[in-house]
Order: sequence, then structure tokens, then C-alpha cells
Amino acid sequence: MREACRAEHPDWWNAPVPAFGDPEGWLGIIGLAPGKHGANRTGRPFTGDHAGHLMFDTLAKFGLTAGTYDARIDDGFALSGAIIINSVKCLPPENRPVPAEIHACRPFLDEAVTLLPNARVFVALGQIAHQSAVKVLGGRLPKARFAHLAEHRMPDGRMLIDSYHCSRYNQNTGRLTPEMFEAVFARAVALRDA
Repeated sequence: MREACRAEHPDWWNAPVPAFGDPEGWLGIIGLAPGKHGANRTGRPFTGDHAGHLMFDTLAKFGLTAGTYDARIDDGFALSGAIIINSVKCLPPENRPVPAEIHACRPFLDEAVTLLPNARVFVALGQIAHQSAVKVLGGRLPKARFAHLAEHRMPDGRMLIDSYHCSRYNQNTGRLTPEMFEAVFARAVALRDA
């Protein structure tokens, strides 16, 4: 997929997408994978696609941003107290990761989580991110089932909260509303302050 994008759009990022945000933050957001017209194009998670508007508007409501999001890599926008990492590092085929790719990328997610010494709360965006997050955080999948707003205490005390992904599809179908998404981050703040 990346090779086809490189040929079609040589000026796009078209490479593994690094984490974006505050590496000293208390909140880790685990996304799925770079979107074709978003992070794969810009090199920054949720930047340039529809999902980014809900993501960054919501984070702004909870004081986790600095600057103004303008859907461009050079907009000066930043996260404060939060960081976004992906369970899959590169644009997957048909925008949908296959199990082998998810498994192959898990060591990168593990490394990214290890580099977050202050992250005590994590939000997983969608079931694939949830499964990878549970494994990386030391939990057990049979005991940690995915559901929107489900909470899972990991063996070391860190907390994982599940959310439906903020994709255009989930927003357009009503599976995820702005209010539902805000509830996830309100709970994350409550857990931080508990």
C-alpha cells in the first residue's frame, strides 16, 4: 500500500508514523493505524483527515492541547499531558490491518509505551488497538473485553479505557457521537485525579 502511495503521491509522508504529543504526559492514546489521507499523508497522527477534528476538539476541551489545530503538520499545534501512538505503524492494505501486520507492529507499540514513564491512563481507539494495548500493558484478553467506555486495570495498576474509534464511518453512522467520545476523556481525567 505504501509503495503504491509513494508512486502516486511522492510528496506525502508515506513512512512509519511517529508518536505525537507529550512524552512526559499522563495519558497515552493508542490509535489503530495511519489513515491514508491523514497521517500517511502528513506524518502526524490524526492530522489531515476527518477523525482528527473530533480527536483534537475533544482533547482541547480537556486542556490537553496547545495552539490551534489546522489539519497541517506546520500548524504549530501540540499536545500537553497526552501522546498518541498507533498499534500499527504504517498505512495498512485497504486501510485495514491484517493480523500478521498487527502482530509484527506490537514490538513497536511495546517500545512506545515503555518510553512513557508518566502515562498511568491509556485510551484504546477500537478493538484492534484494545487487543494490542491489553497485551502490551500486561493484561489478559479473556478478562479484558472490548466495549465502549469499558475500563480495565492492568497488573501494574495502569488503567485502560476503551472507545470506539473516532473514524468518519463511526461518526457518520452514529456509532460514536461527540458526547460519547468526550465521556471517555472525562473518565480518563477522573482516573488521573483519583
